[in-house]
Amino acid sequence: MLNVHPPAPRPYTRAARLPELLRQRIVILDGAMGTMIQRLKLSEAQYRGERFKDWPRDVKGNNELLSLTQPQIIRDIHEGYLAAGADLIETNTFGATTIAQEDYGMAELVDEMNEASARLARAACDKFSTADKPRFVAGALGPTPKTASISPDVNDPGARNIDFETLRAAYAQQARALLRGGADVLLVETIFDTLNAKAALFAIDEVFEQTGERLPIIISGTVTDASGRILSGQTVSAFWASVRHAQPLAVGLNCALGAALMRPYLQELAKAAPDTFISCYPNAGLPNPMSDTGFDETPEVTSRLLHEFAAEGLVNIVGGCCGTTPEHIAAINAAVRAEAPRATTRRGGFYADAG
Repeated sequence: MLNVHPPAPRPYTRAARLPELLRQRIVILDGAMGTMIQRLKLSEAQYRGERFKDWPRDVKGNNELLSLTQPQIIRDIHEGYLAAGADLIETNTFGATTIAQEDYGMAELVDEMNEASARLARAACDKFSTADKPRFVAGALGPTPKTASISPDVNDPGARNIDFETLRAAYAQQARALLRGGADVLLVETIFDTLNAKAALFAIDEVFEQTGERLPIIISGTVTDASGRILSGQTVSAFWASVRHAQPLAVGLNCALGAALMRPYLQELAKAAPDTFISCYPNAGLPNPMSDTGFDETPEVTSRLLHEFAAEGLVNIVGGCCGTTPEHIAAINAAVRAEAPRATTRRGGFYADAG
């Protein structure tokens, strides 16, 4: 007789250490992957490598492809952030879904991209981990270039270019490959459409039930402007109400805004989620094409602002998004080292919470 019940979640040793670490100190996330790649000014031929030299479409800008064609570049970027003090390293998989890779005709490479990217991050973390300072791989699931809630046609508000089921399938495929590659955490990030995020969370839970492996989840939304709402229209508190059923290890904000503009929305989120750890990885201020990183904040400025968040008791995880570099992460690490993490009402470890 077939066993129709999914296997019980297995203990996941590395990830199980995170909740206690988050109670002890502020945990450092890495900085921007895209910024570091852009600084290298890679050519079309470098993106292609030998394997894809005859690919029929341009692939320059497909950063996820570099995990296959230029793995040493991705490894070096990870190691730069680890040397700067990062505890959590994001995989190079922001756009590694079938939906995003359709733009390059590379949807069939998604499994390989995600697994290879996770293995690169895993190897880097293992190289830098010590008994006193373990390092963790955060499998990154980005928002996709298509949105389930917003019409792509200004003349037809009801039009959609993607549906929930397509998103669910794409995210499930990505999550499975990230697990195979050795991710410790799954990070659903840069959320501008809550329905996209709910598809990702549904898919992740589906994969957990199928595999019997249940990792912590971090959810990070993106407030797009001074309205204090994500692009699909929700306030930060409403966004949290829509995703809290996933029982994430942490919830936070990233991208779109620098730390100074992000502060009131982070305060709102910290108040709305007293039983959940809070993460924050803002951009390095505003876009500045004259800057080496494309953004205007130096490491000193970004680290000072995040120190203020830490001193206010707002955060448990801090790092950087667009425009940040290992120099930013090193400065952030130094700035928050002496500050206590935000106290939460959370009790027990991840598995006790998740049941």
